[in-house]
Amino acid sequence: MQPSSVSSEISTSQLPWKHRLTLRFAALLFNASIRSDLTVNRRLLNFLDPKIPPNPNSIHAVSSSDLTIDDSRDLFLRIFTPTVAATDSVLPPVIFYFHGGGFAFGSADATSMDMAARRFSKELGAVVISVNYRLAPQFRFPCQYDDGFDAVKFIDEMDDDDPLLGKADLSRCFILGESAGGNLGHHVAVRASEYAFKRVKVIGFIASQPFFGGEERTESEIRLCNQPPLTLKLADWFWKAFLPAGEDRDHAAANVNGPNGRDVSGLRNFPATIILAGGLDLLIDRQRRYYEELKRMGKEVKLVVFTNGVHGFFSFEDPPEYSLMIKEMRDFIAMFHRNIL
Repeated sequence: MQPSSVSSEISTSQLPWKHRLTLRFAALLFNASIRSDLTVNRRLLNFLDPKIPPNPNSIHAVSSSDLTIDDSRDLFLRIFTPTVAATDSVLPPVIFYFHGGGFAFGSADATSMDMAARRFSKELGAVVISVNYRLAPQFRFPCQYDDGFDAVKFIDEMDDDDPLLGKADLSRCFILGESAGGNLGHHVAVRASEYAFKRVKVIGFIASQPFFGGEERTESEIRLCNQPPLTLKLADWFWKAFLPAGEDRDHAAANVNGPNGRDVSGLRNFPATIILAGGLDLLIDRQRRYYEELKRMGKEVKLVVFTNGVHGFFSFEDPPEYSLMIKEMRDFIAMFHRNIL
């Protein structure tokens, strides 16, 4: 594929009132779970979003299993495999999925994350590898990035007789990150671009409302500072809990296009990227900047803005925004399918 860039906007209606209420409740939950001393009430979070085991049986045409990488850091993978037979002889692609939650919330075995990864596996016809990475504030930068990259390396170094190798095409691997997972996905993609894998080939990055920051406030951060569920106050707390003590939001982890950010123009293997953004997300200006910088650096990148999408609109599968988002993902992945036929 030749380097190119596309920016488009999809006009959508406001989320239904029941979903707006859910997001407001989520904002209240987040604020009730975080403390000024940068600790988290995980008991409350686990009560409202309980952990569930994998299911080897077909649920919504997808089965799941867990694979441990490192018990000492609770690093494991929940692997979702479509159980519907493929329509041709081409093996399904692989998606490394990084959940959102400000680096502080969520887990691969939480009910909400399990459901999201299962839907992606079904809708995209892919083997989805959901990574259970460590959480802030107990574990700060770069723990999450290390866990994400180690997960990709672990798959690359599997034994030749591992059954996963016969069920998925490791030459067509994608990174899918939502919110903080989108930030994590960017940094894993950078590392992957510089690493000589044996089997894995990361060819695409799907950044869904990626979580970026910076010291200087953007226009959208000021205008949408109180838009739930991700308010500016909550975003600031996430960065304080995640970044090394004493660092500000211009740290390269947060402000990827800022004064300390990494120039990826020299990374030949940086994957083609699609950025899915919401017009009512306070991060929209930073996501547009990310698109512009990747384009400037000669990378293949597409930006799709859902005009009335708030942060987290990807959580609801019944509004039209979700179907449109899935279509964009499916079309993005299909480009690489056509190229190998």
